[in-house]
Amino acid sequence: MSSTELPETRTAAASSAARTRAVRVAEGEELRSVALPGLTLTVRARPGNRPGLPPALYVHGLGGSSQNWSALMPLLADHVDGEAVDLPGFGDSPPPDDGNYSVTGHARAVIRLLDAAGRGPVHLLGNSLGGAVATRVAAVRPDLVRTLTLVSPALPELRAQRTAWPTALLALPGVASFFAKLTKDWTAEQRVKGVLALCYGDPGLVTDEGLRHAVEEMERRLELPYFWDVMARSSRGIVDAYTLGGQHGLWRQAERVLAPTLLVYGRRDRLVSYRMARKAAAAFRGSRLLTLPEAGHVAMMEYPETVAQAVRDLIADDGGS
Repeated sequence: MSSTELPETRTAAASSAARTRAVRVAEGEELRSVALPGLTLTVRARPGNRPGLPPALYVHGLGGSSQNWSALMPLLADHVDGEAVDLPGFGDSPPPDDGNYSVTGHARAVIRLLDAAGRGPVHLLGNSLGGAVATRVAAVRPDLVRTLTLVSPALPELRAQRTAWPTALLALPGVASFFAKLTKDWTAEQRVKGVLALCYGDPGLVTDEGLRHAVEEMERRLELPYFWDVMARSSRGIVDAYTLGGQHGLWRQAERVLAPTLLVYGRRDRLVSYRMARKAAAAFRGSRLLTLPEAGHVAMMEYPETVAQAVRDLIADDGGS
């Protein structure tokens, strides 16, 4: 796919027909809308501190967006030219024309973005669902990935924690619409606090300003007509990926990853069990493991400085900037 397939428009916030309010853009960031056949992606850029730095791409998790990387990206701007993508249907990216929210569908979107922009190989970072997507990308297109960093990647577990069951239940037909009706009277702040309690090892780390921004983003997303459908279909995509065996299984693909890999796990993770850290370290050849005793599911948001240092070390050992 040639770069001529990548018409871009730089604006303060990317254009979206379904959006009713602007997406927040932190100081030093810029958004652009990338139009591909049947697919439009919003990309949040944090340019490197100097010209010539290698590219990096950040991929968020289920229910998240490119904003999940806003704390980490500036800490790595001295090493990489960073971009974070809103996966199809999430953040400011509209749903894909084909309605494909499988892990493979999301991986194809990432691959198409990288191919069209000609940015590979990149330092690829993924969290949760984004970690599963990044694993698949690294396995099937090693030419696009220079290093791989996975924060609590959503790789198959035989015995998922009970706190992760509600997310899996969203994959069942009718559950998402039922939950939407059940919680229709919940405020955006109540929803955000529930998410923080599930994703953070210590929700008290979130500042008042951070909470306010998260509530504003939740209010924006709840106005999107496709919000619950995207959540349900992407949850179903994760469950389907967990049950897929053979050479296309995520653990088998993890064994095929050639890129130097950093694994980040939090001991207080309520969605991806910490016990999976050892299995992941064995599956990804020559990988390094960072464990954070107080972190939950989103270590790059909870302890961005610690994660950034580990990523810098990975990049430096791969040959630096």
